[in-house]
Amino acid sequence: MLVNAYGAHAGDQPLEPLQITRRAPGAHDVQIDIAFCGICHSDLHQVRAEWHGTQFPCVPGHEIVGRVAAVGAHVHGFRPGDVVGIGCIVDSCKHCADCEDGLENYCDGMIGTYNFPTPDAPGWTLGGYSQQIVVHERYVLRIRHPEEQLAAVAPLLCAGITTYSPLRHWKVGPGKKVGVVGIGGLGHMGIKLAHALGAHVVAFTTSDSKREAARQLGADDVVVSRNAEEMAAHAKSFDLILNTVAAPHDLDAFLVLLKRDGGMTLVGAPATPHTSPNVFNLIMKRRTLAGSMIGGIAETQEMLDFCAEHGIVADIELVRADQINESYERMLKGDVKYRFVIDNATLAG
Repeated sequence: MLVNAYGAHAGDQPLEPLQITRRAPGAHDVQIDIAFCGICHSDLHQVRAEWHGTQFPCVPGHEIVGRVAAVGAHVHGFRPGDVVGIGCIVDSCKHCADCEDGLENYCDGMIGTYNFPTPDAPGWTLGGYSQQIVVHERYVLRIRHPEEQLAAVAPLLCAGITTYSPLRHWKVGPGKKVGVVGIGGLGHMGIKLAHALGAHVVAFTTSDSKREAARQLGADDVVVSRNAEEMAAHAKSFDLILNTVAAPHDLDAFLVLLKRDGGMTLVGAPATPHTSPNVFNLIMKRRTLAGSMIGGIAETQEMLDFCAEHGIVADIELVRADQINESYERMLKGDVKYRFVIDNATLAG
């Protein structure tokens, strides 16, 4: 069936209205009418062909919230009218060790919500900047937030799980001191989640003007990373530092803040590599430098349930479909607190 969408026909062209084809639901499929879709920084990189392998037309969007419109004959966990979400994953091999462990995000056969190979037309997945999507039931998530929060739930499907997964993996909770580097789309979720998990949270920013905003998000302390004295005051004290910055910067400045056996995990994806850290900053205190990528389906559902229980959503600005290109430009300037979300009802014209 044909549905309205917003996408680009080339990396140097703006996004514009277009129509795409969605398959009819198969036996294990869920058809979803999309209400809201978050705008992720990776959408911009992909649609502008700044990352290798973009196929056009490209319809981005992997932070999807909507309602079930129809289900396949063998679907038993969902029914029409249910409020559901789709994140970054719409398929995987289902049988490798990663999939069996519920870590589909690390499956070599993972299929992302857009720009990944699929038998459906046009041969690659098309994302949530559209009126509707059809997904295998395994990758559909249940949303338990109240109706008035649904738009602000959308960024949890990427920004939320990207920060929640490492916090859970490194067992963040009461008695732990956690640093969050960067107060943006990812960082603001990292602060909220680490605070809700019971950790002592320190936010790192390059801007003194963000101190109060970080505290309102749940930070117990705020450090301006350009201030050497403020940084030195936290030397060798962190259990975990969650680094959300998507630009190359000095990793050693944060590694030295880790206590013995502390770790820093990177979740921001810069366009060019970081310079290598000084290995002595790792080996002298048995510190670790790691990375983390989104989360599996089970963990994403756990995150959504945790956020519903604690009343956690993203801080958003709701935009119309015809404001997507403007939102991209504002996002590049950091002119958003902290995520844009599309009202997909505006795709109808």
